[in-house]
Amino acid sequence: MTKPAFYRAGFPYIPIEDMPGKLIVLEGTDGVGRSTQIQLLRRWLEGEGYAVSDTGLRRSPMTQPGLDAAKLGHTLSRLTMSLFYATDFADRLENQILPALKAGFYVLSDRYFYSIMARDVVRGANPEWVRKIYGFALKPDMVIYLKTDIPHLVSRLVHGRGFDYWESGMDIHCADNLYDSFCIYQARLLEQFGEMEDEFGFVTIDATLSVQGVFKQIRHHVHNLIKESN
Repeated sequence: MTKPAFYRAGFPYIPIEDMPGKLIVLEGTDGVGRSTQIQLLRRWLEGEGYAVSDTGLRRSPMTQPGLDAAKLGHTLSRLTMSLFYATDFADRLENQILPALKAGFYVLSDRYFYSIMARDVVRGANPEWVRKIYGFALKPDMVIYLKTDIPHLVSRLVHGRGFDYWESGMDIHCADNLYDSFCIYQARLLEQFGEMEDEFGFVTIDATLSVQGVFKQIRHHVHNLIKESN
């Protein structure tokens, strides 16, 4: 069984030795189906008798209002927005994720800092600088990467919620229209995720499969994690 550990310095004032819970992260680019899989995984785990908590980006009560306002106004610099997201992540880690893990919960995170790093690097941030910023992060027990391609993403959004300003990278002027900008921006994000797969030990799952096909694979990997922990 792997002992809990931070990537770098972590929070020196928070002991993590006695932490019976498990942190499972679902990663992947925009529109890949993470939220749906989180819901299915939560229902399955609860049905198996486990206490479950979930979290995701921009859910810190300290930073969510400011982040939402900044995204509406598109007024913050890239560096300021990057540090805003880092603050959101740090607050949720310290006040939501770690306490839940100490209480024995299975914590399901809809994205972690990997998505933020990918976005920052695509927007011009130095990759090593970004990795140092998130050195306080706890290493998850499992990171499940839902891997897809641009045609599947486009199909999902065309038949779903449509294209979004930020998800299309319009703030960095990838193209002069949402569709082309989305394709270019998401391709760059996928490239960053590809570079992180081995570095951070992602469990990669083909997200072009059906919803139930994807969940079947997720459940298999999580079931193995549970067996190893018992």
